[in-house]
Amino acid sequence: MTIRKGLPRWLSWLPFGLVPSISPDHLARNPEQYLLIDVRTKLEFNKSHIPGALSIPLHTLTHDLIDKLPADKPVICICLSAHRSKPATRKLIRANYSARELSGGMRAWWKAHLPTESSGGS
Repeated sequence: MTIRKGLPRWLSWLPFGLVPSISPDHLARNPEQYLLIDVRTKLEFNKSHIPGALSIPLHTLTHDLIDKLPADKPVICICLSAHRSKPATRKLIRANYSARELSGGMRAWWKAHLPTESSGGS
């Protein structure tokens, strides 16, 4: 799938359209080969997230933060239902990362009964 890097900025933040994706089952086979970025709120993340995922809420995903991310692994963007992950994935692709979203988000992950963990705090 090809993503146009030249989309207007306002359009790239819309939570619909196509971005590259990965299925929960495929991700669960080898999650350590990816950099997992959960773009939900800290509260959502703390309640339940994929083991090894980093919590970077969508509104905090700035160019400065993106520049500090390791680029040695493909990035998987995760949200609740694959809406917030779309603009995050587009932003990472524009920054020359190999990025995909988790198809169906955490709802699909939970439905497949795949492993999760929780964190303390809020």
